[in-house]
Amino acid sequence: MAAVDRDDAVALAAAFLRAVRTGEDTRDHRRVLADLDDAALARALDSDAARTAFWLDVYNGFAQHLLESDTELWRKRRLPPTRPIFTDELFTVAGHELSLDDVEHGILRCSQSGIGLGYLPRLRVDEFERRHRVNEVDPRIHFALNCGAASCPPVAVYTRDGVDEELDLATASFLETECHYDPGSNVVRVPKLFSWYRGDFGGKAGVVRSLKRYGVVPEDASPSLAYTGYDWSLKLGEFVELEV
Repeated sequence: MAAVDRDDAVALAAAFLRAVRTGEDTRDHRRVLADLDDAALARALDSDAARTAFWLDVYNGFAQHLLESDTELWRKRRLPPTRPIFTDELFTVAGHELSLDDVEHGILRCSQSGIGLGYLPRLRVDEFERRHRVNEVDPRIHFALNCGAASCPPVAVYTRDGVDEELDLATASFLETECHYDPGSNVVRVPKLFSWYRGDFGGKAGVVRSLKRYGVVPEDASPSLAYTGYDWSLKLGEFVELEV
């Protein structure tokens, strides 16, 4: 297994995502990620910021790569109980076969279920997940993860030292375009993500706090929430540069 140090762990995932964005051959990048030493990677990703940046880039890179390689995976997600693009172990990091759900719900959401509105734990948690998951869920990841659906936020590269500011910018940009407040009715229309993962935000009160933080609603407002529909049509290649 290949060693990895603190300074280049996140850069490896970022390089993979950039290669996906530019249409380069990613075989070498994927091989490097697969061959990383598990324990060394866990040591290198020594903070929630580092873990968040690394695994966001891994998730977004592999989601784009897998769907570009086989768009049939997207059609199959509509044929329950199979959801291969999300649940099948389709890629390898540090010698461990992973699914997109493993990264999103296991690692980035600290072993929370993909169902249950953000209040239920995952039923199966392995040692790899325990070693690499964040200590505390950052709900802003929901405005950074892109599974290929048209309603997903655009894909950006996240970095070890800049991830906090980058997530702030990504969240502010997404909410600015996707949220609509009507002061007359005191209703704010918000993305379905706030409903699916309301527990990650701290319930309805936490959702409203987030909306106030990013200027969607006034500080003195107590709005009702209306959730917009989600466009599940496939849309790849939605990349953006975050300038912080």
